Amino acid sequence: MSVSKWIGASLGWSFGGPIGAIIGLALGSIIDGLTGNKSNPLLGERQTGSKKTDRTRPQQRPQTQSGDFEVSLLVLASIVIKADSHQDQRELDFVRQQFTTMYGKERANHAFKLFKNISKQQISTRQVCTQIQQMMDHPSRLQLLHFLFGIAKADDLVTENEIRQIYTISGYLGISSKDFESIKAMFYNSRENAYKILEINKSATVADIKAAYRKMAKKYHPDKVTHLGKEHQQGAEEKFRQVQEAYEQLQKEKEF
Repeated sequence: MSVSKWIGASLGWSFGGPIGAIIGLALGSIIDGLTGNKSNPLLGERQTGSKKTDRTRPQQRPQTQSGDFEVSLLVLASIVIKADSHQDQRELDFVRQQFTTMYGKERANHAFKLFKNISKQQISTRQVCTQIQQMMDHPSRLQLLHFLFGIAKADDLVTENEIRQIYTISGYLGISSKDFESIKAMFYNSRENAYKILEINKSATVADIKAAYRKMAKKYHPDKVTHLGKEHQQGAEEKFRQVQEAYEQLQKEKEF
């Protein structure tokens, strides 16, 4: 499948707004036979469609397709990787590996070509996150955040700049501080992280822990992102597994 066919078949709302502009520039040097064509009919049609949907049904969040999630990952990943002023090869390898696992080698190769061109651009974090927050459901945004922490941890050193950048992104995405700390705790080894993952404090009673587990298991259940396709189930299952492990750890500590 060519890049043009892949990109045309994969995207929905992300072909409009600031993300659409970023994609358009990135595609300029790689899309088949369209280099320098400012009147790309594919981009034009999808952008127009997005605007029409926004006007006629502003109260309804459009369905996020797998491709919308994919390019959102690419754009936000490029921001995080540049947060510490250099691109570590291990972080780049993590992005490629994750995309290969999720999408297969051919689609991952297309995505990484796009990623390289996206990374060369100056991107407004606020603008792209605002578009994602408006168009993407909350469980999918939590999945984005989980992936971004995976990138930051790929070189075994999460810098303060990376943490600050991911925190800024999470705020613009409409993700609460508790959810941010919960997902962040999944990437650190500490006895207190079980409490953070379940969004409770150390004074929590057994009843509090059980209630928190039910709440977090529901919030992070893989079924919440089935609309993104089976390629994203692995990441969702990882979050869900860590919630279960946090609960099991507290069960042993509290002996219940």
